[in-house]
Amino acid sequence: MSGADPPRDTGGLDAAVAETMRRTGASVAAFYLLVPEREVLQMVTVGGVPADLAAPWARVALASPAPVADAARERGMVWIGDHAELTRRYPRSAVLLPYQLALAALPVEGDRLWGVLLLIWSGSHPPRTTRRERSNLASSSRRLARLLDEAADAGRPPTAPRTPRVLGAEDIRRPAGPEYLMAAADFAERLPEGCCALDLQGRVTFVTARGAALLGADPRTLLGTFPWQSLPWLGDPVYEDRYRAAVVSRRPVVFTACLPPDRWLEFRLHPDASGVSVQITPVAAGRHTGAPAQNAPDAPAAPPGVPDTAPDAAPTSASAAPAPGFPTAADAAVADGAASGHLASLAPARLGQLYQLLHLAAALTETVGVRDVVDLIADQIMPAFGAQGLVLSTAESGRLRITGSRGYPPEVIERLDGLPLDTRFTPAGQALASGVPSFFGHPDEMARIYPEAPRVSGKQAWAFLPLIVSAHPVGICVLTYDRPHDFPAEERAVLTSLAGLIAQALDRARLYDAKHQLAHGLQQALLPHRLPATEGLRVAARYLPATRGMDIGGDFYDVVRIDAGTVAAVIGDVQGHNVAAAALMGQVRTAVHTHATAGAAPEEVLARTNRLLADLEPGLFTTCLYARIDLERGRARLVSAGHPPPLLRRPDGSALRVGVPPGPALGIDEGAAYPVTEIDLPPGAVLVLYTDGLVERAGTDIEEAIDQLTGRLATWSAEGPERLLELLIGHAGPAERRTDDIALLLVQRTPGTAGADRRP
Repeated sequence: MSGADPPRDTGGLDAAVAETMRRTGASVAAFYLLVPEREVLQMVTVGGVPADLAAPWARVALASPAPVADAARERGMVWIGDHAELTRRYPRSAVLLPYQLALAALPVEGDRLWGVLLLIWSGSHPPRTTRRERSNLASSSRRLARLLDEAADAGRPPTAPRTPRVLGAEDIRRPAGPEYLMAAADFAERLPEGCCALDLQGRVTFVTARGAALLGADPRTLLGTFPWQSLPWLGDPVYEDRYRAAVVSRRPVVFTACLPPDRWLEFRLHPDASGVSVQITPVAAGRHTGAPAQNAPDAPAAPPGVPDTAPDAAPTSASAAPAPGFPTAADAAVADGAASGHLASLAPARLGQLYQLLHLAAALTETVGVRDVVDLIADQIMPAFGAQGLVLSTAESGRLRITGSRGYPPEVIERLDGLPLDTRFTPAGQALASGVPSFFGHPDEMARIYPEAPRVSGKQAWAFLPLIVSAHPVGICVLTYDRPHDFPAEERAVLTSLAGLIAQALDRARLYDAKHQLAHGLQQALLPHRLPATEGLRVAARYLPATRGMDIGGDFYDVVRIDAGTVAAVIGDVQGHNVAAAALMGQVRTAVHTHATAGAAPEEVLARTNRLLADLEPGLFTTCLYARIDLERGRARLVSAGHPPPLLRRPDGSALRVGVPPGPALGIDEGAAYPVTEIDLPPGAVLVLYTDGLVERAGTDIEEAIDQLTGRLATWSAEGPERLLELLIGHAGPAERRTDDIALLLVQRTPGTAGADRRP
């Protein structure tokens, strides 16, 4: 990770976030800045958690399924009462935070939407908020918004740092004087059990003489280290996880561990906003359980007495100096202050990387297309490993084709795109051929074998990760760094494992994109490319695919010119969102068009099409609405095959639902009849035909939804079909929530000429 100086706090944002933690009693707080041009939320400052725990969620895509993203999109508070609710609503976030907690994400909105405030409480927080607490949370959000508004007005708008600022204990709690710190150190030395303190990152900031002796280590080698790294017998990730559980849940944790060969120790962890206090007590022979860890705020008391091997306690005089070689109160203060700083200055712990791997694996399973894979690597994997550049290439026809990149100028990407698989220009070809990742921590290492690569790319360190699926090379992912970067063994192992997950996701995404392009091309070929221009008629049409699945479906529309004064408007919906639905849609549209141009009456058009589908037995039902419009007489004759009723907006702006008795859906009953309804269509009136995706919502009665849409149609001042079409689409809600495709066809009778053909 980058060793650059921590980003500077502007406008007192860090102090405001720390004050919010104190006011609300939250154990964790973070502020995310909305970066609209990149559609991401970037963490600016965070307090109360270790740096490596915050790293995987330091950058959140606005469209991702996460509490902070939902709060920004919906501009409302998201409340999660417990871990069960988090698992149900946000399973990816639950993988990253497998602890009991409560969570709130609040939009910070003043002159603009600045971002989101995230607050986390311990598992002891009630699962429901009170009215007073909601008011306090809203006030905290408004205070942050005012602060950001004022900073922007003063010419100091907040900016998104490369890495978040991490609040230290001195930011969150009120600082104490040196006399107080010395007294606290003396107090700890007088206790019969051993003691040590960890900061929020997990590093030892203080240890008593007795505590160091019980741990079997020199206190100077412990200070500033992670216990699970400096004490090999605590190297099992489960011990680090107990520390994490205490920090996030803010609840006491107790576990036992064995100091080889046979000394069992009990560790009691007591967390707060500044770190963790640890009691270390020998366990009498036969008393230990052998269980490595447990959440046990009411765990049994430590066994009385101390084994003879434990040294005597430190001096008991309040004025006595600490034992030689042990940290003083001033040392503790310095070590505690060193806990602050920014995320990139800390190497991620092993368990943190495991959590990152789980989180990223869950995220990769949710990617759909190749672009999703590229965005996820750029938004989450690059920041997690401190990379500044990315090149993702696929193996196609003996060459490496770049499918996505970040952090490179266009001319470099153009130079690297299309290199042969056996290229000696970069290590990409060799890594892909051998299936073995290559890591270069310094330009000199790269230049010895590939002299041109450092000069062309301008980077200082590289990780070449071959993407292999079932022994078949899919492509290669290259992470690059602007400065020399060491790749420790653990990081190499995690990146290698991650490469396998990326390969599976990329292979699946390429298959999806190929199927999507085929199906989408089929559907576009079957929909009308132009709607005919007819004197006395204005037309507007739109097809909107569902945002889930393959973005195709069976919704269709058509306008058929029967003669100089007669046209037919058709809309239909074939069940399903796949190639079969699109193919059947083409058959139905062709049948309706053929019968309409042959001069068949409306009821005969649907009856004949129905018999055709009954003979074909497609296994999919189809709804359809057919309207034959006599422009000279201003009359429309309508028939329906199980389709939602049309709406009519009159010239005076009022709107009504047209009662068209529906017959059965097409292809179900070969002998079905379709009754005709005739209505007036005066000049200026707009006939609205639509599919059920416009009005259908989970948990909402469709009849009520149609009535609501009719009411909205009467409130809009727009008169032309083009503007009404846009308003109707807006009524359908955000695109990311659309689970069904929508077809809309609006026709308006006018006294004049419609003009040239228009594209839908």
